Amino acid sequence: MKWLNHLLDIIYPKSCEGCKEALLGGENLICTKCLIELPRTNSHIYPIEEIEKKFWGKIRVANTITYMKFSKKGIVQSLLHALKYRDKPELGTYLGELYGKELKEVNFDKKIDLIIGIPLNQEKEKQRGYNQANFIAEGLSKALNVPFDTDATQRVINTSTQTKKGRMERFNNVNEAFEIIDNAMIRNKRIAIVDDVLTTGATIESFGKALLDSGCSEISVITMATAY
Repeated sequence: MKWLNHLLDIIYPKSCEGCKEALLGGENLICTKCLIELPRTNSHIYPIEEIEKKFWGKIRVANTITYMKFSKKGIVQSLLHALKYRDKPELGTYLGELYGKELKEVNFDKKIDLIIGIPLNQEKEKQRGYNQANFIAEGLSKALNVPFDTDATQRVINTSTQTKKGRMERFNNVNEAFEIIDNAMIRNKRIAIVDDVLTTGATIESFGKALLDSGCSEISVITMATAY
């Protein structure tokens, strides 16, 4: 059936999720040019204070790292929009695996025991059809060979959108929104919290607090993008 797939690619060429240009043979979801031009932060090698300080004085975080720098109307916004709103969950797995390979090179896999994507409310996940954070976590897990979990935690409050809210509004909006339903899974574990984008950090702070209060030994934060 490979010949049929090749024929379909010729008739209906797949386009890059970053620049919308047609993908060439061997390219997957993102073209080679866009991959080269991704605005990588390298924060896993050179920590970036502007990112780390989002949690200072709020919650104890061992590592705060992000794959790309976010800018409006840039390639990162296009990728995240496709991931969240254009039914492209596989893009999350792909980006997670790309970043995971870079993290593996600096032995980040030795710093964590478990990977968990930020849970979505069940109703919102049902409407979207998937939780993009779980697909990113799956890609990271595959590259790092560190397990990921989707069952030990859940979101119990269907919070309103965080867009255009200030930091305190965001935190109050998600405070106590999460529940740990399997303490044994997270107890004494060094857990990497995964999300697509880090803005104020209020949602991650609330989730991280729930994990720490339930006995996890340490949390790290991994996101695909951050504006700073």
